[in-house]
Amino acid sequence: MGAQRIRSGFRLALGSFTEDYRNRISVIGLADERLLLDPSGFEDENYGEGYTQPQDFVVLAEAMHGYPITKVAWEPASTLTQAWKASSTELLTSTGDALRIWEYFADPNSDVKPTSFVGRSTQPPTGRLTQKIALSSSKNPNPTSAPLTSFSWNTIAPALIVTSSIDTTCTVWDISASSAVTQLIAHDREVFDVAWVPGSTDSFVSVGADGSLRAFDLRSLEHSTILYEAHAYRNQSSTQSAGRQSSPLLRISFNPLDPNSIATFHSDSPDIQILDMRNPGRPVLELKGHKAPVQAIGWGSAEGSVLASAGDDNQLLIWDLI
Repeated sequence: MGAQRIRSGFRLALGSFTEDYRNRISVIGLADERLLLDPSGFEDENYGEGYTQPQDFVVLAEAMHGYPITKVAWEPASTLTQAWKASSTELLTSTGDALRIWEYFADPNSDVKPTSFVGRSTQPPTGRLTQKIALSSSKNPNPTSAPLTSFSWNTIAPALIVTSSIDTTCTVWDISASSAVTQLIAHDREVFDVAWVPGSTDSFVSVGADGSLRAFDLRSLEHSTILYEAHAYRNQSSTQSAGRQSSPLLRISFNPLDPNSIATFHSDSPDIQILDMRNPGRPVLELKGHKAPVQAIGWGSAEGSVLASAGDDNQLLIWDLI
């Protein structure tokens, strides 16, 4: 039995988003990661001629995607134990016109010479990135298919992925069987993001253009629980205009160390709402620091009290919520 290949902590997956069908999905990484483990070996001639920029990233693999990519992410670590997944490859997921599963295979014997900028190397990528599965509510994904806006990969049962769509639905997929488990109408308008409740294989939450955050349980799909509704909260706490009251919720992020804590934000808003699933209805905390609309949020994986946010004010803010 061969030794299991150690996965890299310095590879990134990137997806382009342009309003045409020339979008690409790429894997980039460091030209030689041995320097990170043994800095004293920088002058070793075996590191390869031209290795003068250890901080440079190079393209390791690339593939055409066509439709604009709305989200891309690596497989969870739990897929390593799954019989349906080859141990010699790593999986990527992307959403756009369909849910696509990609296989990335790295060449361990490659000699990649770095360049100053990603994508400007004259040599071809050394890895391979191939599409494994394409799943859509339409039999044949095409430009008229309702786009998928986001997805969430279940870390407990990694064969399960839930997607959100502008057609108001959320769909749970079993990628080991290449089929849909269930599809439900989740919101009154477009659904913009979705996330599994940490530690659960049955419950997930979603946000959308109707300004609500809703929770669903696969064991009881007859109804959903509204954890937060912008219109109701704004009416209780302020006298803002009706247009602002119905502001869409764009993204959600669970605290990985506290499955009851959720961060979210509104479209065109500089503020971030922190919610507690045990006390629905209104935020337990609002973070005000950005001077322009927030565009992304994410919790620290090791520090459960740390949240990062980025906005149109060109700021990356780190919040400690102790």
